[in-house]
Amino acid sequence: MFESLTEKFSSVFRSLSGRGRITEANVSDAMNDVRKALLEADVNYNVVKQFCKDVRDKAIGAEVIKSLHPGQMMIKIVHDELVRLMGAQNEPLTFAAKPPTVIMMVGLQGQGKTTIYIPNWIRITKATLGMAAAAGREKGFWETLFFKSMFLTTPIAFLLLAAAIVVMYKTRFGLRLRSCGEHPQAADAVGINVYKMRYSGVLISGFLAGIGGIAFTIAAGSGFQSTVAGYGFLALAVMIFGNWKPWRILGAAVFFAFFKVIGAYSGSLAFLPDFKGVGSSQYIYQMLPYIVTMIVLIFSSKKSRAPKAEGIPYDKGKR
Repeated sequence: MFESLTEKFSSVFRSLSGRGRITEANVSDAMNDVRKALLEADVNYNVVKQFCKDVRDKAIGAEVIKSLHPGQMMIKIVHDELVRLMGAQNEPLTFAAKPPTVIMMVGLQGQGKTTIYIPNWIRITKATLGMAAAAGREKGFWETLFFKSMFLTTPIAFLLLAAAIVVMYKTRFGLRLRSCGEHPQAADAVGINVYKMRYSGVLISGFLAGIGGIAFTIAAGSGFQSTVAGYGFLALAVMIFGNWKPWRILGAAVFFAFFKVIGAYSGSLAFLPDFKGVGSSQYIYQMLPYIVTMIVLIFSSKKSRAPKAEGIPYDKGKR
């Protein structure tokens, strides 16, 4: 965050160099850039607004000191205002007469401050299934896979898959929803409310996406850093490779997950080459699922068929 602010502030100050006087137009242009930089750094809007106003009021028409360039004069003005904003004097900590002392901490980074607590009941272990773990025996690959990284969200996902198949292919609602994705005008002609069905589809999709986000966050646990590490790309690949069919999407998800697991546990799989003589070899297996994804998409994307009306706004008057 500080590197980004430094870079943007430096760019602003460089634009002022070579001028004999700081004019109102110069200051306005510079403060617009400063305002954007501070807002991108998640500074409160009202604080940014007041800060920019104070700097502008002091900078407009200010004579440049002979030994300073205009950019340096602007730096001094901004520096003085930042010092005043953050506090010109150091205030000592006041400790409570009777412990504990409550201290509020301010995070300096824009992400990574959230701690995620995963309750024990959401993790599936041998004890969950009534299986006793062997004492003193080191966990193998499969035991680590199924009883260390398995969560309650996994069986929930399978239940949702089964429910999706039943709803989409065994109910009137599912038939209408699919018809609105393929031939919305024909569906409208037989009395189906296309707008209602499409809104329903969006709501269902949003719900399932939220469940997916919860599953990912739980799996990442306290290591979650506000990024999905390319899983969005894999999700799109799974949908395309699965040809928008639930069972095929399941197969595609298992296929890509297999290579993801190899990348994550490559160090514990003795039969895999270690590439010791290759620089940055630790990233080779981590890249594997994305490389496989691109190869699969090259050969399968031409045969994949999305719903005909996907992404096309519905026009009731069009036939």
